[in-house]
Amino acid sequence: MSFPPPQADPYRDLDVIDERAPRTNQAVVFAVAAAGVAFGWPLAWALMALQLLVGLVLGRRFCVSCLLYFELIQPRLGEGRLEDSRPPRLANQMGCAFLAAAAASWWLGAEALGAVLGGIVAALALLAAVTGFCTGCELYKLNARLRGISPRHHDRVDPADFGGLPDGERTIIQFTHPICSDCREWDRRLEAEQVARVRIDVRERPALADRYGVAVVPTILAVDGEGTVIERLA
Repeated sequence: MSFPPPQADPYRDLDVIDERAPRTNQAVVFAVAAAGVAFGWPLAWALMALQLLVGLVLGRRFCVSCLLYFELIQPRLGEGRLEDSRPPRLANQMGCAFLAAAAASWWLGAEALGAVLGGIVAALALLAAVTGFCTGCELYKLNARLRGISPRHHDRVDPADFGGLPDGERTIIQFTHPICSDCREWDRRLEAEQVARVRIDVRERPALADRYGVAVVPTILAVDGEGTVIERLA
């Protein structure tokens, strides 16, 4: 069975990722972390932590589970939904830290602590692989909500940053990415509603996204003509 070419190049479009790739990675992490717990192999935790670190620092071409997915699985299943790659990146950072701590604890004589830390990683990785619920991703998104654009933290935007805003009119400001699945869904929804809208491509205007604390896309808010934030939609 043939599939359309992927919209995102997995090795160049690093700000998005096929949602099935992190789940494949979590399945690998589960298998290795669980083996370490079951057989008392701290080396397994250390090697998995090292592999996660290499992938984080050098990129997806050096990540074994990424290569497994993008070279073997995706061509057979087709491209899945594209999502912001930053939440699963934090999950990998957390997994790396916990597995490194598990291995270090074991080798320093705290075998029970090492087994507990390894077991936590195995359990959370299994949960993510089976259900798609990623604890590290949710922590990232929670932090994004707490520090990003919201009526509480950014109660106003500068209309000049968005080419001016219509006086006395509710306007939607949409921080988006052209190949993000959730972003495209919001595009269709807002187009159907025919609301006044300003779209900001975060690839083209990263400085503006940083200025307003946009840590995840889509980020969508409603403002009045003076730039006062009325509501956060996404």
